Amino acid sequence: MNAIYYELTVRPSAHPDLFADYIQELFNDAIEIGEDAVIVRSEKPVDALRQQIEAFADTLSSRLNEPVTVRCEVEEKENVDWIAAYRAAIRPVEVPPFYVYPSWESPKEGMINICIDPTLAFGSGHHETTAGCLRALGRYVQSGERWLDVGCGSGILGIAAAKLGARVEACDTDPLAVENAAKNFALNRCAYTRIWEGSVTLAEGEYDGVAANIVADVLIMLASDLKKRVKKGGLLILSGILDTKEAAVAEKFSDLQLLESFADNEWRTKIYRKQG
Repeated sequence: MNAIYYELTVRPSAHPDLFADYIQELFNDAIEIGEDAVIVRSEKPVDALRQQIEAFADTLSSRLNEPVTVRCEVEEKENVDWIAAYRAAIRPVEVPPFYVYPSWESPKEGMINICIDPTLAFGSGHHETTAGCLRALGRYVQSGERWLDVGCGSGILGIAAAKLGARVEACDTDPLAVENAAKNFALNRCAYTRIWEGSVTLAEGEYDGVAANIVADVLIMLASDLKKRVKKGGLLILSGILDTKEAAVAEKFSDLQLLESFADNEWRTKIYRKQG
């Protein structure tokens, strides 16, 4: 382990979710996404990444026809085993009927147990949006149904649906997420029908339910494809929605029946039904 590591703090003036997505596409090491900043930690210099992020801000300004600036700060820090420290701080999460726990903890009797070893890139149930989706799945998934997890990350939502008896498919544009999800399905002794690198556009047929826990701007962009894959009477669970983006999402999906909307801090999870 190197004696030092580099910490790059990225503070955009607008559209933090777009910057977070862009950085995750560029960078495979540790990323921490905060309310108004994205923090990147690496044992390698981050000057090139900083330049790419600044260029991305210029590109956004041009494409959105609005001023978008970004402030990037780089610090050299003493390299402690912060990944181990992060894991040590992770505690199990209870979102009835599910109990999500890391492999060094024990399952809980009387609950549907999901074992996920947390990473800094993929969900382990602690974020409000993941918890909202788990809550929705626990309430609505029926055994024998066909479900699709879009932007599967760790695979936690697909695993939850599978443990409720659903036939599950999953996809993510990040190949590392697809690999991570497949490992977590195996860890939980759950089967999936299909998992692929790519988006909902590569899905086949219609589903009883689709869950998409991704940022609001991407939900809006994929709205037609998401709705297309839900059969009549089927469900669409959407999350990753900041309260400031809720109205825009609601407008885009206004042709569906809103069944419920969960609020957790500034995050929203919405459950829709596609009417016949």
